[in-house]
Amino acid sequence: MADQHDHDDYVRGTMEIGEQSSTYLLFLDMAKYGSLAIAALLALLTLWFMPAGSFILGAIVAVVMLAGGIFFLRSPKKH
Repeated sequence: MADQHDHDDYVRGTMEIGEQSSTYLLFLDMAKYGSLAIAALLALLTLWFMPAGSFILGAIVAVVMLAGGIFFLRSPKKH
């Protein structure tokens, strides 16, 4: 069992959470851009392997999708 502590030992809001915060923000960025990459890859492969599809068309759509996604997903500038 854990040691016995008084109720007054716990003070809400005193823990340093800088690392947890930065790790969570990194996870959000990786999920955001990872989802964009998967969507662009899926569009590329779908347009490439569809009947009468071509690699060039799929590549153009994937590049435009990536460029637009990066533009819209970036974080706003901090002042």
